Formats: sequence, structure tokens, C-alpha cells
Amino acid sequence: MPHQLPRRVLALLPLLLLAACAQAPAENLPTVTAPAAAQTPAEKPLPSFADWRQAMRSEAIAAGIDAALFDRVFAGVTPDPAVLKADSSQPEFTRPVWEYLDGAVSSSRIGRGRVLLAQHNAMLQRIEQQYGVEAQILVAIWGLESNFGNNIGSHSVIRSLATLAYDGRRQGFWRAQLLAALQILQNGDVPSERMIGSWAGAMGQTQFMPTTYNQHAVDFDGDGKRDLWNSQADALASAAHYLQASGWQRGQPWGFEVNLPSGFDYALADPDQRRTLAEWAELGVRPLAPTGAAANARASLQLPAGHQGPAFLLLDNFRSILKYNNSTSYALAIGLLADNLLRTSEIKGQWPRGERQLGRSERVELQELLAQAGFDPGPADGIIGANTRKAIRALQLQLNWPADGYPNTQLLQQLRRR
Repeated sequence: MPHQLPRRVLALLPLLLLAACAQAPAENLPTVTAPAAAQTPAEKPLPSFADWRQAMRSEAIAAGIDAALFDRVFAGVTPDPAVLKADSSQPEFTRPVWEYLDGAVSSSRIGRGRVLLAQHNAMLQRIEQQYGVEAQILVAIWGLESNFGNNIGSHSVIRSLATLAYDGRRQGFWRAQLLAALQILQNGDVPSERMIGSWAGAMGQTQFMPTTYNQHAVDFDGDGKRDLWNSQADALASAAHYLQASGWQRGQPWGFEVNLPSGFDYALADPDQRRTLAEWAELGVRPLAPTGAAANARASLQLPAGHQGPAFLLLDNFRSILKYNNSTSYALAIGLLADNLLRTSEIKGQWPRGERQLGRSERVELQELLAQAGFDPGPADGIIGANTRKAIRALQLQLNWPADGYPNTQLLQQLRRR
């Protein structure tokens, strides 16, 4: 996304607001009615970074952070333009779920994961005994979050979080993360020069945000520090502690691929439509292999690529993975990678690989056209969430199409013709 105009210029020249709005992320677009200069309030001018830092210093000290530590950590810190660019960028096109899974559950990652699963078996078994999370799930998270500790990021966490708290979106969220990071430094778990992570402040081999670190990181190797950067034991046990707190149930599968009967009501493929496995079986939903799951376990049906792709029943442990990272593609990748670490397990259903995915601007247009047609997809932000899927299903039912709630080019073209 092009850089937006400086906020001080916007404050002084309200007429430029319309141009800036054309470039802003969709969820940040203000409602503008003519005359814009008279009715649209000017954005509050951004303070200097020095003034912001002084206010942040006062807030940190009030929260119990030592003043000398704050001054030492913030010495020479300036906003990072690369972090702001990453925060504001919204790619037009995202990878289809099947391409994401191809990379996440690659043969090389499976092979490396199997080696590490065997190599660290004793440690992983101790973690599983204490926290009740299976070893293969932890190794899968390790593999996806940091390529088994080989890619933990290179950004200064303090600088990244300071940048986002100063000039990013959701500044309150980033201030809370920055205060949590300062608390970690004050606790002595890691020196500031080794507190590195992603551009958004995710840290260590299991990529914890600072608030998650303070709540769930553990010192499993007993050296007196919770070191997610250098201690594999601390990193994996911390992930296990987090999943345990998120409701993980030992011995229950995350989910499994299923076959659907002819004439199936695809509207049932909704996270809110939860049934027991026995009830799904009565509807003709059949696992492709033995699952070991109890008949009274509750699950929802997921069609990640619509009715033309594979189908999965997802149990409560899938929801626990979503609390770690709220992405269906990510949670599927964790489950599938974990399964393959134990034995080869391929998806039997065929992905619609020839189908083009809607770009972000097309998803926004789809939502706008749904609203114009009398449906309620929620805000036109390009994010296909529960409300948009519900609106799509309603339109699909009206058209007598399979009501899978999946957006595609055919649906968009149909709406354009209305």
C-alpha cells in the first residue's frame, strides 16, 4: 500500500483527507459526506516521538517499570518505518488454503519434524505428562511458528512495539504489549539486546506475544529463566501450557477428513452448527479412517474450499489451536502436520486448484453488492467472516446453489448482474 500523507498535513489541510481515504485500509475508512472539510473532523495530530516516549515513560513507571530500565531500553530507539509499512499493508491477493497447506505440510518439514520428535522424545514426554498436550502437536507448532527455532525473527521487540504503540493501528493493544515486554525485561528472563522477534513483536521459538508470554511462558528446564529464544524445553512447554489453558483435551483428535453423502445440506458447514459425532453419522457424514474419537464428542463441519473441496469434522481441540492463532488454515496445518509426524496421512479430497481466489478488492465489492441486494454481510472490509458467509448462504439458497457460504468468482459475477 502507498504511504499515507503525514498526519500533521492532514490536520492542516482537511481537503487532502479524501485522497488519503482512498489509500487507507478499508476497515479504517471514515464515512465522508459533502462538504468533507466541514463535516469530517480533522485527525488528531501525532505528537513528536519524544513527547510520546515521555508520556509512555510515565505510564510505564506507574505500571511498576523501573525508570532506569525504561531509559536504558529506550536509549536511541526511533520508529521503524518497515514495521509501519508491514502494519498498514493489506495484500490484494492471499494464498489459497491448498497452497498454504502445500508449504506448511511439506515433505521437508514433515521429515525434519519426525527427526526432532524422536530426538527430543524424553523431554516431550515429560511435557506431555505435565500439561496433557501430545508431543506431535507441540512439534507441529514449533515447525510452523519458527521452522523449529531457525527463524525467530530479527526485529527489536521494543522498537517494533514502540513504533506500533506510537503510530500503528490499535495503539491501545500495542501499548499493552509494550508494557508486557518491559515487564519481561524487568523480570530478567532475557536481556534487551536478545529480545528479538517478528515485526509485530511475536517472540521466541513458539512466537509468543508479550502478554501471552507473561501469562503462559514457563521455565521448564529449571535454570531460573523463561527463555523462549534459546531453550527448546521452555519454548515447547510454554506452548503446551498455553494449549492446556485453552482447553486442550489429551487423547482427543483435533479433527479428521470426512465424506459427505449425496444431496448433503452444505449450510450445516458452519462453526455454529455443532453436533456429536453420532449425530453427524446419522446425517451420513463418514470419516475416511478410524478416528478413536468418542461418539458423544462434539464437532463442527468445515469446508475450507467450499463444497468442491475436502470436508473436515473439527473437534474441540481444533478450537484450542485457534486460540493460539485464529486462522482456520493455520489450525488445519497444525493438525495435518501433527498427524504426518506420526504416520503418512494425505488429504483424499481434491482441492479446486484451478479456481481463482477473489482478491481483497473483489471481496469488498462482493460484500457491498450483498448489502445492496438486501443481505447483511457486515462491514465491507474484505474479510470473509461469519456474517458474510451467512449472507452468501442466503443468496446461494435463493439461487438454488449449494449453500456452502464460500465466496468465488461465479458468485461475484452473479451479483454484478443483479
